[in-house]
Amino acid sequence: MHRRTLYAWTVTASTAAAVTALTVAPAQAAVIWDADAAQGVGVFVTTLCDSPASVTTGNWNDGHGSFFKFNKPIGVARCEAHSVRTSAGEYTFRDNSTYWFGWDSMTKTGNAQTVFQWKSNGTNDQNSQNYPVLMKVEDGRLKAWYVEPGENWVSIGTTPWTAGEWHSIQLGITTDSAGAGTLSVYKDGTEFASRTGARTWDDLGNKPRWGTYFGTDTSTASINWVAGLAMGTSRADVD
Repeated sequence: MHRRTLYAWTVTASTAAAVTALTVAPAQAAVIWDADAAQGVGVFVTTLCDSPASVTTGNWNDGHGSFFKFNKPIGVARCEAHSVRTSAGEYTFRDNSTYWFGWDSMTKTGNAQTVFQWKSNGTNDQNSQNYPVLMKVEDGRLKAWYVEPGENWVSIGTTPWTAGEWHSIQLGITTDSAGAGTLSVYKDGTEFASRTGARTWDDLGNKPRWGTYFGTDTSTASINWVAGLAMGTSRADVD
């Protein structure tokens, strides 16, 4: 992959709210959120990127369009963007609902660790599941996990991942706090992970996160480029 100049700006959690975000695409009524990176990081509610980590936007003019660059250098553990902002403000996710998220992703290496979280609201003392759904790029593979109450990690699928290439991802979540939820994950047009009978809605609810997160590991640098983010009520809305 050739290096290209990013015409971008760095945004922290304190400044993200000041960026005006555009919202629903008029072409499909079921599209809830059109988060084209050309709109800036204001499409998210906040960013979680301690300096010198950063979220920037750019466009390589290669036909792929604008993207978010999540840059996690050595010395920090994460660089993520959290939740969904529309023109009406932060989107309210609900139990007993179906959400589909779609995006393109390219990582610099085959080890970007956590690239998506269906993150539970509140602190660890306030929730039963810290993150019911996780996706990782690890060891050259995209891995999907369902994490049950009690921090029981259940692998629901894995597929090869090529660093330095764009991959399309669609994730469907039907929320259910009683354990009747469902999950479906596609990469490059093929479903590679699914789960039924899942508790996909935690005690205080959940919100999505994208980026690159290494837990407590601050010794590894990582970049995850994300483009074409959207949310709807069916896979067709975000494919």
